[in-house]
Amino acid sequence: MESIQATKQRFGIIGNSAALNRAVEKAIQVSPTDISVLVTGESGVGKESIPKIIHQLSHRKHNKYIAVNCGAIPEGTIDSELFGHEKGSFTGATATRNGYFEVADGGTIFLDEVGELPLTTQVRLLRVLENGEFLKVGSSKVQKTNVRIVAATNVNMFDAIKKDQFREDLYYRLSTVDINLPPLRERQEDIHLLFRKFASDFALKYKMPTIKLTDEAIPVLLKFRWSGNIRQLRNVAEQISVLEQNRMISADTLRGYLPSGSSNLPAVIKTSKSESDFSSEREILYKVLFDMKADLNDLKKLTMELMKSGNTKDVEKDNESLIEKIYGDNTNDSDYEDAIEDLQVLSIPQNAEPAKTYPTETNDKYHFAEEIEEEETLSLHDKELELIKKSLERHQGKRKLAADELGISERTLYRKIKQFDL
Repeated sequence: MESIQATKQRFGIIGNSAALNRAVEKAIQVSPTDISVLVTGESGVGKESIPKIIHQLSHRKHNKYIAVNCGAIPEGTIDSELFGHEKGSFTGATATRNGYFEVADGGTIFLDEVGELPLTTQVRLLRVLENGEFLKVGSSKVQKTNVRIVAATNVNMFDAIKKDQFREDLYYRLSTVDINLPPLRERQEDIHLLFRKFASDFALKYKMPTIKLTDEAIPVLLKFRWSGNIRQLRNVAEQISVLEQNRMISADTLRGYLPSGSSNLPAVIKTSKSESDFSSEREILYKVLFDMKADLNDLKKLTMELMKSGNTKDVEKDNESLIEKIYGDNTNDSDYEDAIEDLQVLSIPQNAEPAKTYPTETNDKYHFAEEIEEEETLSLHDKELELIKKSLERHQGKRKLAADELGISERTLYRKIKQFDL
C-alpha cells in the first residue's frame, strides 16, 4: 500500500492538512476493494482526484476509467448515455449505441454531480448497484456489467432525500464509504502553498517570472473566505500572473483581484428553512387577509351600533374595547376623531322627522299599486351644516359647548367652521 505522501505526489495533490490527509488515506484503503464510494464536498475542492486514486490503485487500473458529469447531460438523453439504446427506440436513434456502463465493463465509472440524476435514472442505477443488471433504452434484453461506481456531489444529500429529489436507498448503496474533502477555508496552512504552486505553474506556462507575495499580502490571502475553493484560488493566481508587470504582489494589489464582501469572519447563518418560500409567503398573505376581514367586521359592527343609537358618546362607552382594538391605545388621535365624526354623519338623528307619505284616493284606478314613500332628499353635507349652525346658536357661539354637544373635538369643529365659512 502506497504512503499518503507518495500518493499525493503521484496525483499532484498539494496540502498537508489533517482532513485532506484523512481523505487520501481512506481512498488508498478502499481502492483494492470493489465497494462503491461517495465523495462529498463543496464545489471546487478537487473531488475528481479521489476517483482517480481509487481506480489507479485498484485491480481495475488496466481497464477503462470513464468520468460522467451527470449535471451536464439533458434529462431526456441521460438514460441513453449511461445504458445505451437500440436502433429506432426514439426519434433520432438511427443506430444501436452502447452506454457507458457497457463500455466500462471491468473498469470504473465516476459519476460526478450524482445528486442531479433524475429519479427514473436513479431507479436504473440502483439496479446496477444491486446485481449489475441494466436494460438499454428500447430493449427488453437484460445485460450484465461489472463496473465499480465512484460518485461525487456537492449537495446536501439528506436535504435532497427529505425533498424527494434523491432516493434514500440509492444514497446508502452509493455511500458505502463516504469520503469528505474539506473546503479551502478550513485548510489555511495549505492556501499559501497552493498559491505558490499555481504561480510556478503559470510562470512556466506563459514563460515569465514567477509572482511572489509580500509579507503584508500573505495574511490577506489567508483571511479571504475562498467560496470557490481551489478553483477560485487558481483563477486568481492566473490573473495576477498574466496581468501584473511587477512580480512582487503587495497587499493592495492582491485585494484588487479578490471579490469584495467576502471574508473568513464568522457569520450567523439560518440553517432551518421552510419547505417552500412560496408557501411561507402565501401563509403571510392569508394572515393579512384574515386580519383585514376581522377589522372590517369590527368596523361594520361599530358603524351599525352608531347608526342605531345616534349617540356617539354612548357608542364610544359601550364599545371601548372594540375601539381600542381598531385604533390602538391612543384614542385621542386626530385620525380616530375624524373616523368617529365620519361615522356620526352616517348616523340617523333621534329628532329626525319621519318620511312623509301621501295617501291615495280609493277611486283611483291604480289604487292596487304598491305605495311608495318619498324620502327626504337632504344631502349629508347640508344636514351636517344645519346641525353645526343650530348647536352654535343654542350655545351663543361657544365652540367648546357646541363641540361637546355634537360629540366631536373642538379642533374638528373649528376645521368644519372654516370649511363651511360659518
